[in-house]
Amino acid sequence: MASSSNNTIIPLPSDPGGNPIDHEVPIHIVTHASQLPADFLHPSPDKHLVVGFDCEGVDLCRQGTLCIMQLAFPDAIYLIDAIQGGETLMNACKPALESTHITKVIHDCKRDSEALYFQFGIKLHNVVDTQIAYSLIEEQEGRTRLQDDYISFVGLLADPRYCGISYEEKEEVRVLLRQDPSFWTYRPLSELMVRAAADDVRFLLYIYHKLMEKLNEQSLWYLAIRGALYCRCFCINNNDFADWPPLPPVPDTLKNKGNTLEEEILSVLDVPPGKMGRVIGRKGASILSVKESCNAEILLGGSKGPPDKVFIIGPVRQVRKAEAILRGKMMDM
Repeated sequence: MASSSNNTIIPLPSDPGGNPIDHEVPIHIVTHASQLPADFLHPSPDKHLVVGFDCEGVDLCRQGTLCIMQLAFPDAIYLIDAIQGGETLMNACKPALESTHITKVIHDCKRDSEALYFQFGIKLHNVVDTQIAYSLIEEQEGRTRLQDDYISFVGLLADPRYCGISYEEKEEVRVLLRQDPSFWTYRPLSELMVRAAADDVRFLLYIYHKLMEKLNEQSLWYLAIRGALYCRCFCINNNDFADWPPLPPVPDTLKNKGNTLEEEILSVLDVPPGKMGRVIGRKGASILSVKESCNAEILLGGSKGPPDKVFIIGPVRQVRKAEAILRGKMMDM
């Protein structure tokens, strides 16, 4: 196991309703697979793991550079150095990242998944996306989320229901990234880089337990299916995701209760050259009107791409409705 002089605090759940128990744990910088836990490298149905997960890099997407992959266990944090360890190290992590037996807890998985897929051929699977979980709880408790009002990781940490801490250091790193986008490429890792990378995952296991306490059975299914679809979202290929793991089916227990849950899908709509402006509209008014008309998530690649595509996630009928409206907007007037 790698040695490290760096340590941090991981809050872990106590008894229900109690305060979190802080555990001081080591931070290991990993450049070789032998420095990782065997249970992680060799997933088994006999030992299910739940780990906090995140990635750091330069312009993190298909064309960018994934530099560090963070894992938070109850007893340690591992910073996997994708630059020093290269493809050999990342390939050793591939079975775990694709495994059903290891739950990866992450906040907003889309770009991390895209980077893993296009840079290392890894199909991220079995995630609990805390951004999705938060939205489901809000919906479950009768609160309406505004369009494009996604909870940030800093906002989630600040919510007293889930963690209740201020993460002001995140802004410090954001400033540094704006000044020097290559921040995560420098080696050896500075103390600030180690601390910032660890801070992005050390609260995830505690937040995971708090979220899971609130989610009902139906919301848990939505969490699983939407997490799988969000992992695929920007990983478009030519085989309709045939090489990805199957999507989770509706549980029999929900079917037996008479729930009429509709299948959820991902649709990728091609936008003809020069038509994206009509889809978005002046100051985003056109795309916002589509989002307000349909109970589906509608995403654009934005500056990172992929360009000229619209991604729609939701129940089949709502996705088809969004497709029809968007195609109408792309037609010549």
